[in-house]
Amino acid sequence: MIITGNIIDIPGERIFKGSVEIEEGKIKRISEDENIEGGQYILPGLIDAHVHVESSMLVPSEFARLAVNHGTVATISDPHEIGNVLGVKGVEYMIANGNTVNFKFYFGAPSCVPATSFETAGAEINEQDIEYLLSKKEIVYLAEMMNWPGVLGNDPVVKKKIEIAKRKGKPVDGHAPGLMGEKAKSYIDAGITTDHECFSREEALSKLEHGMKIIIREGSAAKNFEALIDLLSDYPTEIMFCSDDKHPDNLVEGHINQLVKRALAKNINLFKVLRAACINPVQHYNLNVGLLKEGDPADFIVIDNPDSFNVAATFIRGSLVSENGKSLIQTGKSESLNQFHLDMCKNSDFEIKATSENVRVIIAQDGQLITPEGSGKISIVDGFAESNPEEDILKMSVINRYQKARPAIGFIKNFGLKNGAIASSVGHDSHNITAVGVDNESIARAVNLIIEHKGGVSLVSDQLEMILPLPVAGLMSDQDGYVVAKLYSEIDQEAKNLGSALNSPFMTLSFMSLLVIPELKLSDKGLFNGKEFKFTPLFLSSTHS
Repeated sequence: MIITGNIIDIPGERIFKGSVEIEEGKIKRISEDENIEGGQYILPGLIDAHVHVESSMLVPSEFARLAVNHGTVATISDPHEIGNVLGVKGVEYMIANGNTVNFKFYFGAPSCVPATSFETAGAEINEQDIEYLLSKKEIVYLAEMMNWPGVLGNDPVVKKKIEIAKRKGKPVDGHAPGLMGEKAKSYIDAGITTDHECFSREEALSKLEHGMKIIIREGSAAKNFEALIDLLSDYPTEIMFCSDDKHPDNLVEGHINQLVKRALAKNINLFKVLRAACINPVQHYNLNVGLLKEGDPADFIVIDNPDSFNVAATFIRGSLVSENGKSLIQTGKSESLNQFHLDMCKNSDFEIKATSENVRVIIAQDGQLITPEGSGKISIVDGFAESNPEEDILKMSVINRYQKARPAIGFIKNFGLKNGAIASSVGHDSHNITAVGVDNESIARAVNLIIEHKGGVSLVSDQLEMILPLPVAGLMSDQDGYVVAKLYSEIDQEAKNLGSALNSPFMTLSFMSLLVIPELKLSDKGLFNGKEFKFTPLFLSSTHS
């Protein structure tokens, strides 16, 4: 097979007319020929340098089916979401399912399962498991080391996991939001090579100067592109692109190609942008992904032109997997393994005695995972603490899905619901059930829909009950990705109809129990201060202002 057009040589920083000859899945020959006509452009495929496939609510094979339409040929996938639910068995499920389609999934060994000791997870991945996983060819790195206090404090378990990765010659991903100065240097010096959590230019520069690579994230909830993209001009070999967490409706619309388009629209040099999107991840993670060179695997894309960057075709291992926006990857059957041990809830399960009308409040922020600690006044009914919708202070609950326990209660601002409740079994990182609502009855109804289906995202109101079932580990659907995206879009819109002004209310909800991101979060065990890394009381004194 021979493909002709304008060939984009990223390392050589030139574009020339020529042909690409493919034989047995590899590039046999690249030839220059100024006489070739036709305006299409040929370049290496795009790579998501850090993603949790589970957050798409799709199994890997369906994620691939959607992603190839946008020119994605490979992902660096951290399976710690399913790892927190099912341990090593969950990681092996992701590998096996990914291997059923023509797409290049590269997985990490989850470094922090459970993420902290302040929440209940479904499994543990210990040092022996890390040794086992890093011996697999599909596991190419130690996934994000969220326990930065453990790194700085020379925690023996953390240190051992990093040592195993180093011994096996595999990089260690980072996760240290807000860490700067000497602490950042110590974290990097321990062997941490990347961070995708920077939310300011100053923070990213601090880490770059100490030798860390920065992955610019633009997902469904966390959006750091605008704050960081200007760094690419000065650090073209140290920057990569990622989505981190991308919901199915957003994946239908686009993937890494969207970041490429936006960077080019800012007049950043084409070759620097493509180096970040195509080459840097391959070199950093030592991937067997082709870079449009003779002898490489034939992993490449065809676009109309660099200005509009519309993907016309995607090839992986020399086979056409997407053409003109139509995926040629077929939907397959997938196993539905899970872990869900929970009885139906009652309204009274969400009652909590009020000792004050003043409470600590989690401040949700659109486009950010950081949640400042605020304070506000709740309603008190018959001595119990209840939502105050007029002030947009709503009750939040996290319910242990692995064993019977009383739900944890907190309060949150900026969800904006005027009626009903939303809930989800996607709750980073331990994936207990998280719910936000205006009253106990609505919260109980939303949670019970999830318990009934052993996973999902749900919404209830006075007039409506909706659920998108997620039977695979309570995280993913086993259905057609486009159908899932449509159902998700519908339930997402209904949440907005109930009053939420958040761009992605369910994605935002899923991060409200993520304790390793400051400042105030809620786990199944209680309200948690992510700066001081300890539990904190819900109620404030009556004199608190």
